[in-house]
Amino acid sequence: MSDAQQQIDQLVKSNDVVLFMKGTASFPQCGFSGRAIQILKACGVDAKTVATVNVLENPDVRQGIKEYSQWPTIPQLYVKGEFIGGSDIMMEMYESGEMQQLLGGQAS
Repeated sequence: MSDAQQQIDQLVKSNDVVLFMKGTASFPQCGFSGRAIQILKACGVDAKTVATVNVLENPDVRQGIKEYSQWPTIPQLYVKGEFIGGSDIMMEMYESGEMQQLLGGQAS
């Protein structure tokens, strides 16, 4: 496991909700990352309680997260250490009500 992957593993396991994204929660730098943040907010998750990782700041993490999850795209959402998916999967889960159930315990 690379240093980047160890760092990712630590983040994923020590935070309830982690979003690897392009940009930040207050300033997403791609539409998919922006949509991911909007979905979390719509589920009642306080953006301050979400650990966001701006992959644009660290090329090792940007590549490492794709290897860690074996998922080719960013954003990537993890809840309680489990990989959930990218913004398309988040949207499908939101529309079906699954995302609200998954995050229900996280709402402040």
